[in-house]
Amino acid sequence: MATMTYRDEELRSTTRVPGDSSLRSVFLVAARYTLITTVLLGIIYPLVITGLAHLVMPQKADGSLIVRNGQVVGSALLAQNFTGPAYFHPRPSAAGNGYDATSSGGSNLGPTSQALVSRIDASVADWHKIDPGARGPVPIGLVTTSASGLDPDISPEGAYYQVPMVAAARHLPKATVRALVKEHIQGRQLGLLGEPRVNVLELNLALDALAPPTAAAK
Repeated sequence: MATMTYRDEELRSTTRVPGDSSLRSVFLVAARYTLITTVLLGIIYPLVITGLAHLVMPQKADGSLIVRNGQVVGSALLAQNFTGPAYFHPRPSAAGNGYDATSSGGSNLGPTSQALVSRIDASVADWHKIDPGARGPVPIGLVTTSASGLDPDISPEGAYYQVPMVAAARHLPKATVRALVKEHIQGRQLGLLGEPRVNVLELNLALDALAPPTAAAK
């Protein structure tokens, strides 16, 4: 019996079966796998995709930055704050203070939330302080935040609503400012995705090129 037990132990020590690996072997396999996937997916893949993006769409690959007179004035992908009646205003932001990209996010308040209703009421009151002569209900997009809090676009309705304010501040005919808004309306992507929109930064830059605001209007 002792001889048979010894032979069984010897057989187990010299025969490998699937899954019967030492802890050290398992660790080495895991370490190699981690290293390989880190190099492939964390270094090589991002570099290849970034390189291809710069070849195919360099402007978008760099963050859709907008440059004027050799200086970066913003990105077409991120909203920025505009004050005063001489500029079109973007949607309010729930992302930090002043459209802080490091705090991107929405409030997640539902339509039955009293906190949301109170905040919208406050935004409407603030809007009427900016534009005392506004007529009709303020478009919902001008007093509610987007899911990201950084939406650079407003609806055509939101842009047209601001035309009388901007035209008066710039001493321009309303028809001229409305035509500028119309030129900057972007349609649905591929004709199907999203909604028509107006990029606020691009519109304001075109407005400045058309008629720089006076010091009083600023």
